Amino acid sequence: MTRCLIALGSNLGDRLEHLRAGLAGIRDSNGIEILAVAPLYETAPVGGPENQGPYLNTALVAETSLDAAELLALLHRLEAARERRRVVHWGPRTLDLDLLVHGDLVSDAATLEVPHPRMHERRFVMVPVCDVAPDLVHPRLGRTMSELLADLPVEPGDLTVFSTHWSNPSP
Repeated sequence: MTRCLIALGSNLGDRLEHLRAGLAGIRDSNGIEILAVAPLYETAPVGGPENQGPYLNTALVAETSLDAAELLALLHRLEAARERRRVVHWGPRTLDLDLLVHGDLVSDAATLEVPHPRMHERRFVMVPVCDVAPDLVHPRLGRTMSELLADLPVEPGDLTVFSTHWSNPSP
């Protein structure tokens, strides 16, 4: 089994429902065992077109028997099931599932970039990552996730806790 990190985000439609559906799709997939899911944060959009709505962002740590390409293909299928459209680079999306880390794999292939090339530059990624895997070492940079987060400047209001129990199934 290989330890992996996956980021989840949404800023279109029923953001919470899109994230819950994405999480359920991952949880229900063969070859993946979710170990921990971070709280949900509301964040300002970074990059992309102006006037986007705020995102809900989170992360999870899992173990998988899928190789990185298989896992990425699964994530893309789950995005498509939520009608994710890739029209504008960094544009609004119903569901965004990013493979951040897949074990020690380092790949710069056009179809498979892991670790995610900008994850360590983005607080909206690193804060939830550190909630679930602060001691995980970045395969390319050789530093823990918490060390990388400590390097990022804090912007007032850049992240707000939206829900700490969002991933718990309803009773």
